[in-house]
Amino acid sequence: MHAERSGVCAASTDQRLDKVHGGMNAGKACWVVAGTLGRGRSDCTFARDFKQCPNCTFYKVVKSEEGIHFWPPELLRRLLGERMG
Repeated sequence: MHAERSGVCAASTDQRLDKVHGGMNAGKACWVVAGTLGRGRSDCTFARDFKQCPNCTFYKVVKSEEGIHFWPPELLRRLLGERMG
């Protein structure tokens, strides 16, 4: 299991994005969560690593499934709302 080897991925515990794209916590929006375990590291930051996300098979699947709803306003509102208020 990845969690035993690499630690718990931040997307699995970040509740701000719960239910976005039908996922649990940020599980289906991991590319906007700093500290995710993408590429085998736990030190990812959104600004530095997002450019790699479009190469990820999971990212491509979610993007294909969601179509025009891939970046729902709700996703950004939840992330920015917490920082703004």
